[in-house]
Amino acid sequence: MADKKLAGKRILMVIAPEEFRDEELLTPKEILEAAGAQVDVASTRMGEAKGMLGAKVSPDLTVKDANASNYQGVIVVGGMGSPSYLWSDTNLHKIISHLNDKGEVVAAICLSGAVLAKAGVLRSKKATVWPDETAINVLKEGQAQYLKEHVVADGNIITADGPEAAKKFGETIVETLSRVSAR
Repeated sequence: MADKKLAGKRILMVIAPEEFRDEELLTPKEILEAAGAQVDVASTRMGEAKGMLGAKVSPDLTVKDANASNYQGVIVVGGMGSPSYLWSDTNLHKIISHLNDKGEVVAAICLSGAVLAKAGVLRSKKATVWPDETAINVLKEGQAQYLKEHVVADGNIITADGPEAAKKFGETIVETLSRVSAR
């Protein structure tokens, strides 16, 4: 039987309604669910969301309707839709800030590392992002220490640089959630 160390934990995964990166949603979601977590998928609007590689996902709720108090973590999925739909979403920033203030897990992959910077949670934190000049500059403007690594964990904050890191990103989130919930 698989280890269900995250049983009873609820995680919010946030995707753009268009051009989210398929494996950055699906791989960590599968890893989290295998560890026993309940995963809800949110987007900026309801209706079918389309991944860059053809995945079609129906969100469970909108970011605006998500109650941060119901979750022990938030994961912002990357992809080309992230800058247009997620980077400046103030509702998403509030969720991220709320969970970060509670010491819960806050994570982002690919271009969505910039969302954490714009939410103000990367000050003095080590983080990574897809190696795009604009995204790296957003991290630096948010006073993060940019590291050119696949996955970076700094306390309760986990960032990853893209699809190739999706599996390690998901595993690192599980490890961090297990540690955070043990306290």
